[in-house]
Amino acid sequence: MNVSRETQEKLELYHGLLKKWNPRINLVSPTTLSDAWERHFLDSLQVFSLAPSKLEFWADFGSGGGFPGAVVAIALNDKSPSAKVTLVESDQRKATFLRTVSRETKVPMTIVSERVEHIETLKSDVISARALAPLDALLEMTALHLREGGTALFPKGENWREEVATAEKRWHFSWHGHKSVTNPNAVVLEIGELSRA
Repeated sequence: MNVSRETQEKLELYHGLLKKWNPRINLVSPTTLSDAWERHFLDSLQVFSLAPSKLEFWADFGSGGGFPGAVVAIALNDKSPSAKVTLVESDQRKATFLRTVSRETKVPMTIVSERVEHIETLKSDVISARALAPLDALLEMTALHLREGGTALFPKGENWREEVATAEKRWHFSWHGHKSVTNPNAVVLEIGELSRA
């Protein structure tokens, strides 16, 4: 992914923090740490690359170690410094890590350490979530927090078609599956026009 030198430097700083914190807090699977650039950073940047060109507010649910949310915040800060990013992570230790990433990279991110269902409506332009829940459950959360005309971006593994079929029983939505650049069997689902069936 093409990013500026400044963004690259911030991502490298973030990578260093990830390696330092991961043995104490399970932010990502230890087996993926040696390949973190592709498995986590590039995977997150591809989500960012699918976002609308104009946006004011991005929310990431179940942010964990910050993928894709913190990576998005760093990349977005370079392209649209006025845009706001909120990361929702109920695990207090992971939320502390995310605040450290924000402080050390000097990239503003709002970290909300509560469950998505318990926070005030966000009215986001874009919502992302990675490995948080099946699509049906993600759409329940998204319906609460996505503004009208907004977009949801969800990386999904090889069972994504089944997840779409299950979700379509309870929801109306438009969708497009963008082939993943990091996993040939995965996609990033771009979802819009969400309403209850």
